Amino acid sequence: MRTLVNGQDQPWVPASDRGLLYGDGVFETIRFVQGVAPLWPRHMQRLRDGCARLGLPAPDVAALALEAQRVRAGMRDAVVRITLTRGPAARGYAPPAQARATRIVAAHPVPAIDPDWYARGIRVRFCELRLAVQPRLAGLKHLNRLQQVMARAEWQDPDVVEGLVFDQDGYLISATAANLFVVQDGVLVTPAVDRCGVAGVMRAELLAALPCSVVRAVPKEALMRIDEMFLCSSVRGVLPVREVAGRALRVGALTRTAQARWAALGFSGAGA
Repeated sequence: MRTLVNGQDQPWVPASDRGLLYGDGVFETIRFVQGVAPLWPRHMQRLRDGCARLGLPAPDVAALALEAQRVRAGMRDAVVRITLTRGPAARGYAPPAQARATRIVAAHPVPAIDPDWYARGIRVRFCELRLAVQPRLAGLKHLNRLQQVMARAEWQDPDVVEGLVFDQDGYLISATAANLFVVQDGVLVTPAVDRCGVAGVMRAELLAALPCSVVRAVPKEALMRIDEMFLCSSVRGVLPVREVAGRALRVGALTRTAQARWAALGFSGAGA
């Protein structure tokens, strides 16, 4: 792994950095294929939006593009993480009047993904943890991921690939590290993330590409009536779900259509 901090080859940040102390910042995890990031524009738009909502300095997208290429040099495929924090400051929650933002860009290998997951689907479970409702942070990919950490710690079974998380009112929101879509009565539905959860870039891509898709609340009991489910993320792509909390599902036509969109973007291993 190669890491740049504020454009320099120094894999450390000050102990006073607010990203470390308070999770005060945002990040993007971007997949590159043969040196190209097909979803780069969507990642940069979300990064701009996140910085604006948190009152962080606007990102220098041109500098980030150059640094992303520097850290992934020599890697055919890579996952590049961009982290922006409010930077070092005096103790206390009050943000500094003039933030000196910290910019971290790091490259990692693409994680190994079983091809069978794309072909036959994965097993998922329900998580006990409930996501806190906070509309002011909803949709953001902010640095505080403690809820997701605690949800993922709930199981160790390697045959269960992901866990589904609900909000405090029992509405389905996402998986621990992916957005999701369900198919009910021929309609492709993704849960609303206006109260909690992350508005994923692959979720946005599918909403734009598939006119049959809608955004609405998905109560837990509705999962007993769905025909298909798939997870989506900018790293793993579109993963069909073949079993949810012990209930078998088929991998249907709309799931395959979503996989075809992922493959059309230029990603490999999409089961298209």
